Amino acid sequence: MASGFFALLDDIAALMDDVAVMSKVATKKTAGILGDDLAVNAEKASGFVASREIPVLWAITKGSMINKLIILPLAFLLSAFLPWMIDVALVLGGVYLAYEGAEKIYEVIVPHEKAHVAAFQKDIPEAEILAIEKKKIKSAIVTDFILSVEIVIIALGSVLEQNPETPLTEQIMVVSFIALLATVGVYGIVALIVRMDDFGYRLLKISDNSKSISSRIGQFFVNALPWVIKSLAVVGTIALLLVAGGIFVHNAYLPFHHFLDSWPDMAREFTVGLGVGLAALLVISSVKAIVKKVKK
Repeated sequence: MASGFFALLDDIAALMDDVAVMSKVATKKTAGILGDDLAVNAEKASGFVASREIPVLWAITKGSMINKLIILPLAFLLSAFLPWMIDVALVLGGVYLAYEGAEKIYEVIVPHEKAHVAAFQKDIPEAEILAIEKKKIKSAIVTDFILSVEIVIIALGSVLEQNPETPLTEQIMVVSFIALLATVGVYGIVALIVRMDDFGYRLLKISDNSKSISSRIGQFFVNALPWVIKSLAVVGTIALLLVAGGIFVHNAYLPFHHFLDSWPDMAREFTVGLGVGLAALLVISSVKAIVKKVKK
């Protein structure tokens, strides 16, 4: 009886050891996409009044968790029964990310007829603020879904690459750990970023001397936040195009696989992502224009 119990403990220890090794490799392979996920979501979670930042971020985080609960079982089922559908999902997701990145660039270059109302303005009706919040939350959750698919598929591919015969139990444990890391880790850091100005204000309040170290640190955080947000907007757009370009470039069955082979990977992925994004933007804009004319 005792020997059977210790044998069970030994099996569990061996299983956890295998899971830890595979998780380490999978984390390294998904590190790049996790960084992109952070940049994209930090930019999307910013731009709200201080009292609404955490509720909005919590809403996005809950949406991200639901995304993972949908994606994980589907990924395991598709991997087992319809592996080709994973590639289709990745490509469709890549087109969406490329479109979103190209649209952001287009909005900066081409002036829009409708003036944009920022969610952090205090002189607009509460109903309009909530509508803006809802729109940004929805956009963030949709983008998170696409990035989550990429993270889960890369993690799953990493596990199977290490051992094609990996038991389903170990696949679930490793990929679920990466998915949890992608949610808790990324949105935890995002929360720290969007609240850094409040931290700075608190340091300024508790400081009696404007030249003290705490006062200077507080002022630094307050002044740095707008620049961090602007930087994240740029980095987030570039990240969208890089992730999309990476999907197209690293799939052997797509025509982009050998496109611009002599270029550095980052420049190649950005160029392909931007090209696909502009094409998607042209198609979608044309369809919207046609639909608008038909409705008239």
